[in-house]
Amino acid sequence: MGKKLVAYFSASGMTRRLAAALAEVEGADLFEIKPETPYTEADLDWQDKNSRSSIEMNDKSFRPPVASKVENIAQYDVIFLGFPIWWYVAPTIINTFLESYDLTGKKIVPFATSGSSGMGSTNSELAPSCVGAELIEGRRFPNEISKDKIKLWADQF
Repeated sequence: MGKKLVAYFSASGMTRRLAAALAEVEGADLFEIKPETPYTEADLDWQDKNSRSSIEMNDKSFRPPVASKVENIAQYDVIFLGFPIWWYVAPTIINTFLESYDLTGKKIVPFATSGSSGMGSTNSELAPSCVGAELIEGRRFPNEISKDKIKLWADQF
């Protein structure tokens, strides 16, 4: 079996902690998807219709630029893809990440953090960005979860 990658975007740190635990239990490499221009607290104010995140999420074609790329993505067979749920879907920076690579033959396994929202229509929104890959149904995790439970979920892939 080939290598595994845990790639994640974290706005507040919740997804970062989950991604680090997942990479540890799976023996996977870890890569943070960072926006070229970091988000400020004001950018993330979902109640402000003029905030950066609100504007991006209202335009599904918007692709925020990422600061760096994974070197040699060809070495990975499974990519665990983590993010917070924004407006019941993955942030559009996740589409930017996916569209930056040839994902042919790879298994993409989304995982998310959220205060209360489920995965919503995440997979249908991500599918067009996963050309050639097998997109697995994702899972939202609570803020507190044991490494044993993370491993139990991840080992099926």
